[in-house]
Amino acid sequence: MKRRVSLTVLIAACAIGASACNPVLRSHGYRYTTQDVPEILVAEDTESSVLSRLGNPSTRGTFEDNTWYYISATRESLAYLRPATRDRRIIAVTFDDNGVVSEVSEYGLEDGRVVAYADRETPTRGRELTFLEQLLGNVGRLPSEQFGGEQNLPGGAGGPRRDQ
Repeated sequence: MKRRVSLTVLIAACAIGASACNPVLRSHGYRYTTQDVPEILVAEDTESSVLSRLGNPSTRGTFEDNTWYYISATRESLAYLRPATRDRRIIAVTFDDNGVVSEVSEYGLEDGRVVAYADRETPTRGRELTFLEQLLGNVGRLPSEQFGGEQNLPGGAGGPRRDQ
């Protein structure tokens, strides 16, 4: 009896451990299967026909508003590891001035580029002050005219004039 319970607990622990190693797939964006590739005809389809067939685009061109992008991606997460992109497909549909499709391009994961970000910081003007310099920096710099009753505040907000 004790052995049977131990064996059951061991099998359950192995099943839980094995299920933790299964990857979790997440799909984002416009989804279509490889057999169901959308057919967009150059010089025949218009903005309205593309909208009715594919729906709203994932994004539009930053500098060319007449380019629509339909983006789909599949990411895989495995346990504690960083998620990795397993598949990416981008359909770029470009329209002419009349709203008719002039070009259709498809990009995949292999067309992507790794961009190296500069992790440097932009230097600020001046120099870095220590804690004591910040604390004692204004000692001896108080304007003497504020002690004589005159107020010369920025923006001319010195209050009513006394010579009137």
